[in-house]
Amino acid sequence: MDDHKRKETSRFCHVVALPYPGRGHVNPMMNLCKLLVFRKPDIFITFVVTEEWMGFIGSSINKLQNNIHFETVPNVIPSELARAKDFPAFIEAVFTKMEAPFEKVLDRLEVEIPVTVIIADTYMAWAVDVGIRRNIPVVSFWPMSASVFSVFHHFELLERNGHFPIELSERGEELMDYIPGLPSTRVADLPTIFFGTGRQILHRVLESVSKVSKARYLLLSSVYKLEVRVIDSLKAKLSFPVYPIGPIIPYFEVEDNSSITTSLDLHNYFKWLDSQPIGSVLYVSLGSFLSVSGAQMDEIFAGVLNSGVRYLWVTRGDTSWFTDDCVDRGIVVPWCDQLKVLCHSSIGGFWTHCGLNSTLEAFYAGVPMLTFPITMDQVPNSKLIVEDLKTGWRVKRSEVESENLVNREEISELVKRFMDLESDERKEMSRRAKELKENCQAAVAEGGSSITNLDAFIKDISC
Repeated sequence: MDDHKRKETSRFCHVVALPYPGRGHVNPMMNLCKLLVFRKPDIFITFVVTEEWMGFIGSSINKLQNNIHFETVPNVIPSELARAKDFPAFIEAVFTKMEAPFEKVLDRLEVEIPVTVIIADTYMAWAVDVGIRRNIPVVSFWPMSASVFSVFHHFELLERNGHFPIELSERGEELMDYIPGLPSTRVADLPTIFFGTGRQILHRVLESVSKVSKARYLLLSSVYKLEVRVIDSLKAKLSFPVYPIGPIIPYFEVEDNSSITTSLDLHNYFKWLDSQPIGSVLYVSLGSFLSVSGAQMDEIFAGVLNSGVRYLWVTRGDTSWFTDDCVDRGIVVPWCDQLKVLCHSSIGGFWTHCGLNSTLEAFYAGVPMLTFPITMDQVPNSKLIVEDLKTGWRVKRSEVESENLVNREEISELVKRFMDLESDERKEMSRRAKELKENCQAAVAEGGSSITNLDAFIKDISC
């Protein structure tokens, strides 16, 4: 770096952003960085990813603000494309092999631009120790719900009340009402990491959450008004600032539907959406990491097709089921701009795996959901959608490890009822979804809770 640039950047607040290397974590960290720069343009951000993830991000780099810079660490962990095959081994590699190369990146950065603060995904637990050794404040960024954080944070209460370890088949329907701020919850609606094979990585998750106590700040993806009791309980218990700043999406890029469709008219799927009746399309996306079995996917395909409902389907898998007979009612794509799709007027529902990013985007867009959780926090997110906020229906119960298939006949009838916009139950669900939309959009408007918290956090780290 030349002397002029070093002099210029030394005036900036230099943030090093360290996401956990998974799509559901890299995306919200990137969106957080965009928001930081949007609110304070003189923040300088170094975004650290593996060489593989640098390749995935690729062409999108040119669309980012100039003061978001990228650094890479070697591919010392299993590939993103194969991590689902042995997830415990992937987690172990993240926890044991990334710290040293990350410190080498910091060594280079510190010579050129002193680091003001490290914002690290909570699951990068060792980043807190790195910050302490180097006297750099560390911000823990939790990209799941506040409720899920609180469950892990109060793990000892599960043990004390006899709900860990536990067999779902025997006691899954028992209710828990002792996690501070959390509504009454079935044991079966806990994150899947507490049961079966999920327990192989539980110790690493608990280690990550315990490390938060040594950080300087906790950033939550949550919207304060949606989880007010649990967030207040965390603020009271933790000895440092807790900032709920969700939904962490580039909401400043999303305007009214007319500007969306005009600016993106080159995308065929938006042209197709433009031609569909208002609220008539079911958007289907089951995430980017773990997926359902082939047998269950066959039932989902057949059920949605047999329902007669229009659909926009995002899938990276086999699309041989999509024949010429399907073209008039649906379109299948390998990727889409999900937030803009959800905000399109023709979208009437969202079949989702209930990852928090997708859940918050649906809340922001005011779209009711069909929930099909697969793993981890998706299960309690489904409970939040269906039982607490009443803005969706379950396609299946939350026992995600069950071998029982949801058959095509059940799916077809459910989809038809769900997309019947004139039914009383659907009207009530749409009304609640509209209220959620108003709450989420108010939170990120000037003077809203999330934008106020974000600005307070920026002021803290800038000082």
